[in-house]
Amino acid sequence: MQPYRLPLTLFLVCVAAFALWMCMPEAEEPAVSELPVDAWSVRWIGESEPRASSPPSQEGEWQDATVSRPLTTIPQGAVGAWIRIPIPPTAAYDHPGLYIERLYGLDYTVYEDGKPVFRASRNYDFERNIVLVPLRASSTANELYLRIESKERAGIGSVVRVGAYDALNAANVRKELSNPLLGAAIAFLGFVMLSVTGFSQWQHRRMTAALSLFILSTGALIGSYSSLPFFYYPNFGRELLFLFDTSMLVLFPSFTYFVVHIYEDTHAFFRKAARWLIGYSMFCFAMLILQQAIGDPFYVFYKLFTFWILLPLIVLQMLLAIFLAVRYALRKNRDFLLLSAGIVGFALSAVADLVLLSVLHRPYILTLWKIGIVLLIVCLVMILIRRVVADYAKLLDYSRELELHSRQLQKTERMRIVSDLAASVAHEIRNPLQVTRGFLQMLIRSSTEENKPHYMMAISELDRASDIISDFLTFAKPEQDTIVPMDVKQLLCNIETIIGPLVMLHGGALRVRADEGLVVLGNVSKFKQAIINMMKNSIESFREEGSIEVEAYAEESTVVIRIADNGQGMDTEQIAKLGEPYFSTKTKGTGLGLMVTFRIVEVMKGTLEFRSRKGEGTEAILRFPLSAQD
Repeated sequence: MQPYRLPLTLFLVCVAAFALWMCMPEAEEPAVSELPVDAWSVRWIGESEPRASSPPSQEGEWQDATVSRPLTTIPQGAVGAWIRIPIPPTAAYDHPGLYIERLYGLDYTVYEDGKPVFRASRNYDFERNIVLVPLRASSTANELYLRIESKERAGIGSVVRVGAYDALNAANVRKELSNPLLGAAIAFLGFVMLSVTGFSQWQHRRMTAALSLFILSTGALIGSYSSLPFFYYPNFGRELLFLFDTSMLVLFPSFTYFVVHIYEDTHAFFRKAARWLIGYSMFCFAMLILQQAIGDPFYVFYKLFTFWILLPLIVLQMLLAIFLAVRYALRKNRDFLLLSAGIVGFALSAVADLVLLSVLHRPYILTLWKIGIVLLIVCLVMILIRRVVADYAKLLDYSRELELHSRQLQKTERMRIVSDLAASVAHEIRNPLQVTRGFLQMLIRSSTEENKPHYMMAISELDRASDIISDFLTFAKPEQDTIVPMDVKQLLCNIETIIGPLVMLHGGALRVRADEGLVVLGNVSKFKQAIINMMKNSIESFREEGSIEVEAYAEESTVVIRIADNGQGMDTEQIAKLGEPYFSTKTKGTGLGLMVTFRIVEVMKGTLEFRSRKGEGTEAILRFPLSAQD
């Protein structure tokens, strides 16, 4: 889906262009509103009829025409048409003018009061014109004549408007400017995308290039299809028409290639069809070059290959795109569903436009395909937003994993240092301590009653140091010498018998509940040491009426042992530091007991989790693999 990242810029540029168009200052309202003329008369010009310098007489075969029945198709044997337009009084305007949004013809002359006042002629085959001419102010109704010569169409395809010339000019610019602006913005983005295609991954490069050409040709087609550039830059008409034809020959093949290759497992037949259509478009481009070079004698062949044959091929391409989009939308992938919706919307709108262009017997402006383009862009932007959100979520997950991994590395490094320290000095320190304790016991027998408390205190401190050394030894070598199946309920009952008096001595209550048949693998003494360490921590956190609840039960394939107390509790920062050497919430604690507990649980392939709140107690949850042995 990599090619969809740039269409967000496309959408923003389009919105900016539309906002610029909408923010253009409104033209001042004229003192008198415009006067629409929606009916006129048409008289066809025969091939043998001499060119007249003045409008024909009222006699002749004049036909009534209206906006709904414009009569623009030149009949056989005719080369053009005379148009007679009734003009209402224009004295109310300081500078009156006449505006025709769509007039079809290659050469037309405007006659006022029987005299030619304006003429435009084209040497290229773009028959749609904008007519904006000044009129003479008159207090009476009048008639205006237009003489039009063309190849296929000659006549008026929109309402004729009479009003103030400046207001008509401003309305013309405001109405027509949006298409060139939008087309230029899209074309510019397509050019930028095509320029950076080489930076994409090689497996997506062709598909990205096809999407870029599709966007570039879409912008060029929108801009060159408007009549405004032909009106203000008539000298560049041939170049604009060439740009229009070229864009048409690039747009649909690139769209088809993109659609066929975006679905990676598309059948080889469709890929061959896409390549064949690209080849035919290149052939049509060669016909376009020949038409530009030869001119009218080659027009029949040019029209045959680039319209009558190309038009049904374009329809087939769009139907192929619809088929593939609907087929792959069933994958139940939301991105594919959005993409398919945009493709189907554009293809259906393009087909509808082309069908209407072919079957309607009146002038038709292609507009539905622009709606399809907007729908496709919106779908691409939605896919892009979903991808950005997903990438952001992945980045957050990666950051969390990286932070957790960093903490684990730091913890492992600290554990390794403490383990090495314990292994190297524990035995060397323990022996002198035992010797010192023995001599103190001998001295206490011959000491006075006054000195005995001092000796007892020294012996107590030596015993505490010996306990610390024992913890060091356990931490340095946590491996279980003997691994046997252990009945959790039986072991907890034994621990209850051992630790129960200590709980009562501190004024607390101990309750133990365990299900039958809970068996784990491990070392009995190490297991008891881990449980007792945590229960002693609970006892030392007692306040008034302390209680400890021990519960054991099976949860899927694990044995869960829950130890909860109502002691002082801990905050989040303290919980995060549990198991670190030399961290303890007790005044004289070293943190080595809980560190040893963590190591024992780790060796038994279990996990230990703490939950606590300050002043509400602490809950320790141990999980061990459930053994299948009885």
